[in-house]
Amino acid sequence: MIRENQKLLNILQLIIDASIIVFSFLLAYPLRFDETWSPLIKYNIINPPIGYWRPLDDYRNMLILLIPCYIIIYYICGMYDPKRTSGRRAELFCLIKASSLGMAYTIAILYFLLKENDYARLFLGIFVALNISIDYSFRLIRIKILRKMRKAGKNLKHILIVGYSRTARGYIDRLRAHLEWGYTIHGILDDNKKIGEKYKTVQVIGTTDKLASLLATNKYDEVAITLSIDEYSKLEHIVAICEKSGVHTKFIPDYNNIIPTKPYTEDLDGIPVIHVRHVPLSSSFNRVLKRCVDIFGSVVAIILFSLPMLISAAIIKITSPGPLIFKQTRIGLHNREFQIYKFRSMKVQEESKEKKAWTIKNDPRVTPFGRFMRKTNIDELPQLFNVLIGNMSLVGPRPERPYFVDKFKEEIPRYMIKHQVRPGMTGWAQVNGYRGDTSITKRIECDLYYVENWSMLLDLKIIFLTFFGSKVNKNAC
Repeated sequence: MIRENQKLLNILQLIIDASIIVFSFLLAYPLRFDETWSPLIKYNIINPPIGYWRPLDDYRNMLILLIPCYIIIYYICGMYDPKRTSGRRAELFCLIKASSLGMAYTIAILYFLLKENDYARLFLGIFVALNISIDYSFRLIRIKILRKMRKAGKNLKHILIVGYSRTARGYIDRLRAHLEWGYTIHGILDDNKKIGEKYKTVQVIGTTDKLASLLATNKYDEVAITLSIDEYSKLEHIVAICEKSGVHTKFIPDYNNIIPTKPYTEDLDGIPVIHVRHVPLSSSFNRVLKRCVDIFGSVVAIILFSLPMLISAAIIKITSPGPLIFKQTRIGLHNREFQIYKFRSMKVQEESKEKKAWTIKNDPRVTPFGRFMRKTNIDELPQLFNVLIGNMSLVGPRPERPYFVDKFKEEIPRYMIKHQVRPGMTGWAQVNGYRGDTSITKRIECDLYYVENWSMLLDLKIIFLTFFGSKVNKNAC
């Protein structure tokens, strides 16, 4: 069974982790203190050790404290939990977090509890860097080996599905698309489908009444409950049978088209309350942090792009009659209207036509210089002033005109969710190629992903892809 395999794998991983800690520690010593081996000393990056030099034996005594401390923190941080479906980045983040906590705890004991103040801090930093690098390299090799084994039909988790629903079909699709996760499905129990009916080779093998007898065979590692929403009255009974058998049980809800993949759960005096959508920017800290970055970024960008903006303004004035700045009403944060600013790149139009006109590729209304500005996104630069005054953000869903907002909110589910955050000059949809005359549904999917998964790192990634990505300038905006 997979449970015994996991225990053996964890014991082996623990021994390897302890060995890597010892190896990294002993290697860090000559890299810091030995003039023959240390490139830092050899190339005069740091001075030869004077005040913090101590014999290797003194430093080696730290391992008595370091190894159990690290292993315990690795365990607490989930380094030994099964990670079949998690990626390499998640493994690296978990390792960095655990190593940082381990070193912080060790330093706290050394300096504050044991009053040992003469250990070299650079030595400890070199040890942490080596430990993370070597341990992560080993874990990547382990992940690759395990994935190859699972694709070959080894180290598999055996699953029984209860409930034939759209959720069950989606669950089966994902497991079949990722054979490296190592899941094998032995069948579906359902009260409404005929025995023998299949979905992609997975058969209905009986009704839910057979659950107890099947679990008694002890052949299954997990039960995945995928009941349709109209069968939830059976849920309590099915969970009770699963827990009585001791099998690991997963519940995959059939309302994922209503509630997103990362709902926010609140404990209301013992009652779990699920918030339909978790928006990280609803946090005051996150809002203030993002706003500070917007103010700083817009000021710097206005200074850097002041010359291109002045030149563009002069060319527009000379080559095309009409106003220099194009102002248009858009819908922003909390469904409020605001005036967005752009350099005018089109011929002057009647306001009634302009409100309902959709920009298309090779639009005949665009002026020759306007075409160049739109291709290089120079026409968007005045929006830096929108960011500065607070109508927009550097990064966020692109704002739309009121006419199209009223139209799309009736046609596209969850369209209005994008207005829970400030609109941006660029966004996740734009760097993925969805702008201008492209799929509105795909664009909204990207916007919702951004709203639910915002982080400062995601903003920085979008800004980087805006300048260096290959999909950004494919379509008119």
